[in-house]
Amino acid sequence: MAQKNPYARITTREEKIPVTRPLPGQVANSTGGFSYGVDDWTRLRRFLILGTEGGSYYSGEATLTKENAEALFRCIAADGRRTVDEITTISVEGRNIKQEPVMFALAACAGAADTTVRTYALSKLPEVCRTGSHLLLFASFIEQFRGWGRGLRDAVSTWYLSPADDREVAVQVAKYQSRYGWSHKDLLALAKPQFWFNDGSVSPTRDSVLRWAAGRLNGETPHDSFLQAVDEVRALDVTKKGDRDRAVSLVEMFNLPWEVLPSELLNVPAVWHGMLPNMGIGALVRNLGRLTANGTITPMSGVENLIVARLSNEGQIRRSRIHPYSVLLGAVTYAQGHGFKGSLTWQPNGKILSALDSTFGLAFKNVEPSGKRTLVGLDVSGSMDGSRIAGSFLTAREASSAMALVTLAVEPWTATMAFSGGFVPINLHAGQSLADVVRSTRNMPFDRTDCSAPFRWATQTKTDVETFVIYTDSEVNVGTHPAAALREYRQRIGHDVKLVVVGMTANRFSIADPNDAGMLDVVGFDASAPALISDFSAGKV
Repeated sequence: MAQKNPYARITTREEKIPVTRPLPGQVANSTGGFSYGVDDWTRLRRFLILGTEGGSYYSGEATLTKENAEALFRCIAADGRRTVDEITTISVEGRNIKQEPVMFALAACAGAADTTVRTYALSKLPEVCRTGSHLLLFASFIEQFRGWGRGLRDAVSTWYLSPADDREVAVQVAKYQSRYGWSHKDLLALAKPQFWFNDGSVSPTRDSVLRWAAGRLNGETPHDSFLQAVDEVRALDVTKKGDRDRAVSLVEMFNLPWEVLPSELLNVPAVWHGMLPNMGIGALVRNLGRLTANGTITPMSGVENLIVARLSNEGQIRRSRIHPYSVLLGAVTYAQGHGFKGSLTWQPNGKILSALDSTFGLAFKNVEPSGKRTLVGLDVSGSMDGSRIAGSFLTAREASSAMALVTLAVEPWTATMAFSGGFVPINLHAGQSLADVVRSTRNMPFDRTDCSAPFRWATQTKTDVETFVIYTDSEVNVGTHPAAALREYRQRIGHDVKLVVVGMTANRFSIADPNDAGMLDVVGFDASAPALISDFSAGKV
């Protein structure tokens, strides 16, 4: 019987070391392998953009949230102003999928031990809390970090008083009267705006708007005509045709949003006809199923043409700050003809579906092609299939496949491949619909995670790649170290090769070596990710 050679597995060559043994600077991941640990600032960005709702394949929601909160607290302690600036930039640029992580993080900064950080965070309240809903969400978190002292009361008062337009404030307090267990009545009672003591610092209309929100009008008619219309439409008997006709008139005259209307009116197509020209893109995408089901959208109609035009209007989409993920979720939901909750069903409209594909691409920041030969590698392993994006029904591997379409549409020399423990056949190409991409990846087989597969394949086939873009959660557990495999590929191919790792979960791992200037970590579904990938590939950053 042949004896095993005890020296056979001992090597100092990186490309030969399995991922179950660490390279210098690596940490144990959740699967028994080793990856690089990202720094707290990278993790903060992942948390703000992706959130932790639904957890990941290896970490429950509570554990993942606690770990990210601890990283947030370390960032605040290290550089509170920088933390506030990160929160503000991501929020203002519309890069976050959901508002909860951003508002939680701002509330944590507003309760920091350093009073200068607290003051700076509160000064950003109007920028980050741009809607009444945002403010109420912030309020739902703030008492976890501090009490209602003068600084917080003044900041909340400023939110209500700073907009120059009285109508803007009226719309926000009417559209989002209560959310997350809080109401504007609650906030105004706590903030105690100074003008309520008759100091004459605000206009009679602003005074009336806020008294309406706080329930302090005592039967008086609000000065603002928008709020008058809200009160009137809510008092109508919508079972009567005359009242329904009056509701349509009020919607058209005062641009009433659907949130202020009685639920019975939301089944009346004429009401939606009045709202559509001024409805926000986000609200439009969320309500496409309802609009189709109730007969508002019909083939070859003016409404169909209006919606297609709005969903394809680059200027409107950029200004709306709708997140690409919201578009993806809306498109996939609309394509299947029913929601994931409730009993509403509809027959999807083909022109609307095509328009949503355009909306998805436009929702990302403008992307200039790098002109580099790019290989997009999609991790389709079990952990990517088991991790949900923002707690939705979409998995990380479905979402990453959709994101890859942006690169395919922009870069002239791009190929895609999928991998888990080995190669997985996939056929993605520019022009595919979002729904088709999600369907094609939904039922794919999966195995363990070998992120070195794209580099080993390129080495073996002598394929000349200038930039690898890998979508993964970096939870490697089989094969050799990806960073080492890339370094070997660089030596074989004879020129600089870059790697972009697109992190699809808010964990603390990456396959990119932080000490290698040719490797970059970006956050999956960051609205600026495709532009950053292209700029890094082209050598602009």
